[in-house]
Amino acid sequence: MTTALPALPAPPALRSWRIPDDGLYEGARVLRRLPEGQRPLTYQSFELTPLGAVIGAEIRGVDLSRPLPEPVRAELDRALLEWKALFFRGQHLTSAQQRAFARNWGELETNPLLAAGDSAEVVRFDKSASAVPTFENVWHADVTFRERPALGAVLQLREVPPRGGDTLWADMAAAYDNLPERVRERIDGARAVHDFIPGFARFYPPERLAALQDRFPPVEHPVVRTHPRTGRRTLFVNASFTTHIVGMASAESDRLLRLLFQQAHVPEFQVRFSWRAGDVALWDNRATQHYAVADYGTHRRVAERVAIAGDRPY
Repeated sequence: MTTALPALPAPPALRSWRIPDDGLYEGARVLRRLPEGQRPLTYQSFELTPLGAVIGAEIRGVDLSRPLPEPVRAELDRALLEWKALFFRGQHLTSAQQRAFARNWGELETNPLLAAGDSAEVVRFDKSASAVPTFENVWHADVTFRERPALGAVLQLREVPPRGGDTLWADMAAAYDNLPERVRERIDGARAVHDFIPGFARFYPPERLAALQDRFPPVEHPVVRTHPRTGRRTLFVNASFTTHIVGMASAESDRLLRLLFQQAHVPEFQVRFSWRAGDVALWDNRATQHYAVADYGTHRRVAERVAIAGDRPY
């Protein structure tokens, strides 16, 4: 004779819930580093070590203090398009050598909103306890408030704190790829306004900001930019400079922009680089955003950046 097992209790009723219509509730990420159909590239002139799934690679075997032979320059250009951010350890470039290296990708631009180094083309970031609050610890792409934002930049750390002070980069093509289809449909073809005021208002008195407004009026750029070299669609709004989406009610624009800004925060789309003095980074400003981590307290961190002039986004 068998004894009947007691009936199992009914599972508890769950409260009803739903994913918000514009929420980015996702599981597995689409981590596509290259344009669809393109195979990974091989390099003969240097050793390339990937640092992230979709972005970031360390380059060994290139001396940036010397003029680049054309085969090396061409391969670095290909690597930049593939990896979006390249890192070179222990280069210790002079300011002139840093500018010469950057000119391999075009003419250099100046930025009167930031402190210059030993030339107008060099921006110097000297951060310590006595310095003004940092500009860089927010996700952003450089100078998108210009009609022709920078193509890219070359940054060198002159002095590093004993700990902290890393920089992160995010792949904004991966950020776009992983948006839900309903969100992509809303932003494809949309345009947004970029303005220097939100990024700089907390650092300068109103009279200086007012004097610069005629020189840097607000500009419109596509919310989704097509990269001119790779053809990848990249998310081209950022929390420092994008103020609103054209033709959209303020509340709707604010809500959608907050959602789009969050895409840069996804770790799978990022690479994080820990600096040593003399290290150099080269990145594609058309395809990335970056964030300098301000976690070094009263210690000093000195960096110099050279920006490469870009073209009008489309």
